[in-house]
Amino acid sequence: MPPARGARCVLAVRAARPPGPIGYRTRHPAGEEGSATVTACLALAGLIVVTVLVVQFGGVVVARHRAQAAADLAALAAAAELWNGAEAGCAAAESLGRRMAAHLARCEIDGWDAVITVEEKVPLGPFGTRSIRAVARAGPVEEAT
Repeated sequence: MPPARGARCVLAVRAARPPGPIGYRTRHPAGEEGSATVTACLALAGLIVVTVLVVQFGGVVVARHRAQAAADLAALAAAAELWNGAEAGCAAAESLGRRMAAHLARCEIDGWDAVITVEEKVPLGPFGTRSIRAVARAGPVEEAT
């Protein structure tokens, strides 16, 4: 005896709906529930590590540029004061280095040329410290013969 017409309709509705609670999908294998959360946490941790490294590297680059600027300006100040003697030139470079919060490591006068060396220590947080050195030379332009 064939099923009633209403019974076929109910069977068709039950066959179209996935088994289990409404909205629950069983497409992934058992035991992989929450793997997206773990993957997202690992990706976030990796992103944080990369960000810290970029910030630390950027700090070193900025410190290097500041040290070079201090050395350049101190060399120009020393060369400008060489008219008053080598001691006056080095004193001018030292004074300018203090104002720029730079450590003047060496002031060498060779004729009318001033060679200034600036050294800085850059803190890198958990990576320790790094020493940065910048050298600049200033003096008169020599004519080509």
